[in-house]
Amino acid sequence: MAASETPALHLLESFGVSAPRFVDRTAIATVWQVARADGTPAALKAWHGGDLRNEGPGLDLMAAWDGAGAARIYGRQGGAVLMEWLGGPSLGDMTRAGDDETAARILADVANALQAARPQVPPGLPRLSDWFQALFALDFDPACPPQARRDLEACRAQAQALLATEGDVRPLHGDLHHDNVRRGARGYLAFDAKGLLGERAYELANAFRNPKGAEALLREPGRIQVRADIWSATFGVDRSRLLQWAAAKCALSIAWRAKGRLRGDRELDLMGLLAGLAGAAA
Repeated sequence: MAASETPALHLLESFGVSAPRFVDRTAIATVWQVARADGTPAALKAWHGGDLRNEGPGLDLMAAWDGAGAARIYGRQGGAVLMEWLGGPSLGDMTRAGDDETAARILADVANALQAARPQVPPGLPRLSDWFQALFALDFDPACPPQARRDLEACRAQAQALLATEGDVRPLHGDLHHDNVRRGARGYLAFDAKGLLGERAYELANAFRNPKGAEALLREPGRIQVRADIWSATFGVDRSRLLQWAAAKCALSIAWRAKGRLRGDRELDLMGLLAGLAGAAA
């Protein structure tokens, strides 16, 4: 194991774990499988430089869920967390293997489990309206395609209308999609929450953009409609509003990547498709 892939000794000692096995290194964190004192596996996640970025509220919310629909948090120390091991597969693996309908139903079941928990709201959770400021402040580069600009401006107006009529506000995972749900000893559970206060119907909006590796499927109008049918019925939210949030979330993700000025983006076509289906469903 390379030195860069080995957790700091003080982390192993403070969490009382051993036998680290490197699992993954992302842009912001590294994950290892470790053994707890009783021999059971756990996941040790350490953020680079100890910077949790925007994931601190999500850890607070996962701790409040206390295992209801989500991986259990065993301990936190600075920029590291020890949590329940979820060995997989993920729902993203299921969709990429060709069974998106089953994955969609399980994802809605997980969303229901999270909402049924009704935890005490941790202090400091951002509001959905805070997140959307990036979309409302977005400028357009002259090179931005005219149709993309029209679609994004329509999604921006839709987001403003949704937020103005926001109801059933609850603590939300905030990034609930196929690759953030994996199977463990207790079944399929969510992890890597962002932590957010917002309308319940927003919770599955980001799932319309996922999973990675299934980009062609995500752009099939029929598949989008099937997902909307399953998620609205199983999760108990208005179908039209769910699709509107999906289009708005796609636009928000584009705005985040644009960093204030939009020239082009890989999801402009998906945003336009979602916006069209949302308009037809209204």
